[in-house]
Amino acid sequence: MGKRKIIWSHRARIKLFQILEFYADRNQSKVYSVKLNAAIKKQLSQILKQPEIGIKSEIESVRGLVFNNFIIFYEVEPTQIIVHTIWDCRQNPEDLKIIDF
Repeated sequence: MGKRKIIWSHRARIKLFQILEFYADRNQSKVYSVKLNAAIKKQLSQILKQPEIGIKSEIESVRGLVFNNFIIFYEVEPTQIIVHTIWDCRQNPEDLKIIDF
C-alpha cells in the first residue's frame, strides 16, 4: 500500500477559509490565522501517521481529532484521508454538519 494523501472536501475548504478569515478580521491581523493554519497542518500530518488517532463520531466511517478548540472530522480510506470539515467548538453545536447525505 502506498502513502495516503489528504483530500479536502468542498465543505472543509470553505470552513477552513471562514475560520481563518474570522480570526484575521477579529484580530485585525493575520498572525493568529497563520499560526492556526500551521497547527491544522501539523494535526493532519499526525492523522497521516496514525489514521486511527481520532475518536469515532456518530457517522460510522468518520473520526474527529480534537485539538485546542477545534475538531477535524475526517474519513480514512485505503489511499486517502478525506477531511470533511473543521469545527470550532465554540460555535452552536446545532449548526454542525459533517457531511452531506
